[in-house]
Amino acid sequence: MPTAAPSAASRIAVVTGASSGIGAATARRLAAAGYRVVLTARRKDRIEALAEEINAAGHSAAAYQLDVTDRAAVDEFATAFKTIGVLVNNAGGALGADPVATGDPADWRTMYETNVIGTLNLTQALLPKLEASGDGTVVVVSSTAGHGTYEGGAGYVAAKHGAHVLAETLRLEIVGRPVRVIEIAPGMVKTDEFALTRFAGDENRASKVYEGVAEPLTADDVADTITWTVTRPSHVNIDLLVVRPRAQASNTKVHREL
Repeated sequence: MPTAAPSAASRIAVVTGASSGIGAATARRLAAAGYRVVLTARRKDRIEALAEEINAAGHSAAAYQLDVTDRAAVDEFATAFKTIGVLVNNAGGALGADPVATGDPADWRTMYETNVIGTLNLTQALLPKLEASGDGTVVVVSSTAGHGTYEGGAGYVAAKHGAHVLAETLRLEIVGRPVRVIEIAPGMVKTDEFALTRFAGDENRASKVYEGVAEPLTADDVADTITWTVTRPSHVNIDLLVVRPRAQASNTKVHREL
């Protein structure tokens, strides 16, 4: 089924956490689908290089350095737009894998601030712009962690469950208005940075996450899924889409070829 081209009123797509991984891949995919993508992240050099790449490919992109947890900066960013069509709340991440008994409260706080408050900040600031387009879409990139817990993951699970509940509640609260709310919940995705960041740069621990898994998801797999949901006809809302690699049956059941 061919994707639907975005209307003129809804052709701008804002992607948070666009400096790498799923965010960068989603920006590329949405640009190729005809959106003018606005790339946001803290790492200015990364998003500027990506914007140059997308523009050189004949598409349209702009970079805007932004920390999603800085509400004043988010509100200032929002003033640049009269309308937008799509907001992809992708900024987030995991820190540590300690049990509840010894988990670092600072890590828990950082994960909650980024995954939940960051999503809240962008959604609140841009929701009027999405509604003004007459055909808006909010995407929340959560995780299968937000739908099922596992040992050593409570801080991340709590944050991603918060993101899930935010999306679910927002959908109830704005029903009847011209804005869809989509949640994408990826399972095991192998990117350059996710596990490495989670384990504070420990390459050995990071590599063990994917050890023996023949084909974990890629960032582009998730970006393809996001783009498919966004480009459905306006009356079609993909409320929740869980996407895992074939080798992963659940958060704790993974086939490994060891």
